[in-house]
Amino acid sequence: MSLNDRQRRFIDEYLIDMNATQAAIRAGYSERTARSQGQRLLTHVDIKRAIDERMKEHEEKLIADQEEILQYLTSVIRGEALGKEKLGVGKGAETIVDRKPTTQERIRAAEQLGKRYGMWTDRHEVEHKLPTFVEDVPDED
Repeated sequence: MSLNDRQRRFIDEYLIDMNATQAAIRAGYSERTARSQGQRLLTHVDIKRAIDERMKEHEEKLIADQEEILQYLTSVIRGEALGKEKLGVGKGAETIVDRKPTTQERIRAAEQLGKRYGMWTDRHEVEHKLPTFVEDVPDED
């Protein structure tokens, strides 16, 4: 089933603030029935699917995935990533310049990658003391 213009507008508006009532009003539904319309629209299978797909697309654009994080940490370790730093140029003036990662930043990135790959683990010696139970066995005569 295809969505009509008002339903598509509801989806667009809902994704702004996740408020079904306000989205219904902005999409052109009556203010008097907006609350019930909004809730009803959210249960509509095609609308729900469209919202889920749009949210997934949005999430993929905004949130770094595992591969992206690993690539970034690697670029820091190799000194390829650039950061921003304020640099005084005299008379109280500053400028922002690109700079390579410091040794400390590179070490930290290496630690994070090492943890990811389980390259080292903290080992703790644990001494187990188990109680000894002695059972009184009666003598057989």
